[in-house]
Amino acid sequence: MNDLFARHRKVLPDWLALYYDNPLEITHGEGRHVWDADGNRYLDFFGGILTTMTAHALPEVTKAVTEQAGRIIHSSTLYLNRPMVELAERIAKLSQIPDARVFFTTSGTEANDTALLLATAYRRSNTVLAMRNSYHGRSFSAVGITGNRGWSPTSLSPLQTLYVHGGVRTRGPFAGLSDADFIAACVEDLRDLLGHTRPPAALIAEPIQGVGGFTSPPDGLYAAFREVLQEHGILWIADEVQTGWGRTGDHFWGWQAHDRSGPPDMLTFAKGIGNGSSIGGVVATAEIMNCLDANSISTFGGTQLTMAAGLANLSYLLEHDLQGNARRVGGLLIERLRAVAAQLDGVREVRGRGLMIGIELVKPGTDEADPQAASAVLEAAREGGLLIGKGGGHNTSALRIAPPLTLTVAEAEEGAAVLERALRGAVQ
Repeated sequence: MNDLFARHRKVLPDWLALYYDNPLEITHGEGRHVWDADGNRYLDFFGGILTTMTAHALPEVTKAVTEQAGRIIHSSTLYLNRPMVELAERIAKLSQIPDARVFFTTSGTEANDTALLLATAYRRSNTVLAMRNSYHGRSFSAVGITGNRGWSPTSLSPLQTLYVHGGVRTRGPFAGLSDADFIAACVEDLRDLLGHTRPPAALIAEPIQGVGGFTSPPDGLYAAFREVLQEHGILWIADEVQTGWGRTGDHFWGWQAHDRSGPPDMLTFAKGIGNGSSIGGVVATAEIMNCLDANSISTFGGTQLTMAAGLANLSYLLEHDLQGNARRVGGLLIERLRAVAAQLDGVREVRGRGLMIGIELVKPGTDEADPQAASAVLEAAREGGLLIGKGGGHNTSALRIAPPLTLTVAEAEEGAAVLERALRGAVQ
């Protein structure tokens, strides 16, 4: 392992982050478990950053990929592609966006980049509204709208970005307000902001902020924002890269917690739909999607192999009601973790929905983030046979828990027990 780590450091960028003091090589997985190169078995509560959404080595997906690989792997979008059309038809219907069109990419970053291209071309404006503490990818344009200092390596950008209040409920100037007053204050701030700038192209927002530590506003905030945006003709882009496909349990899409004014103008997706295959995409109304006046293709977006994986994975998810499982098992897991957190001064908050759970750590007796404690819990959880993630806009002090949606009650209890021991050992 040390040899592989040395080779990694010699040929890959220094900024390519690795978890753990002794980095882990995962060699194979099955269900909700993975194994490392030394034969150690782990319960996976992070799923390749919310990407192995259904299960490792899911037979239905493996079979579909194997059969497709035996026919043709790739042809590009220059040719008709049956799996791509079939998956687009299903996603268009599920999106609830009227007269929807779907464009496939290879990642969430590329999906958000495409949505920004469409919005700025459609509105003839390069000004974009984004949320504080947000993350939307690592391309030049996506970094330019990322409101999280830890993931924003440059201030240079092709866009003018204005950051809006509201993505984090329990921090910032409005944290002490009731939910209704919080929404009202954020809406008033948005109105004031729009009075000082030329009309932006769009607001892009994660219904639950992923890299930001699984933070979210009160239900209804984005519906209230949408009413203001519509007054100015500003588009709403829902970044569903992490929240989509039923992970939150209560809803299939994260935007549905804010659905008073209907679906967004655009929706971006990625990660879980491919269950590990590289699939991303944008759903938009035909008017917006077709606004480009130049040719475009995608060499690898929508390739047959990944589309076969996506179709099989989506079918499995719907047929087995994994959204319902996320709601039931996730609800039990959240309550179990909140009971533990209530006994520890160093846990500021346990938050989330379904199987998208954040645990924010602080120095006991303060409101100051404790990234060292987060790293210590991450290491201790691994020693106990559990893989989790971390994030947050305040020095990476939040633990991120997002298992595959087939997680069983017994596995949730097992993981919670490991987390409790790790928390008690690292947090006072």
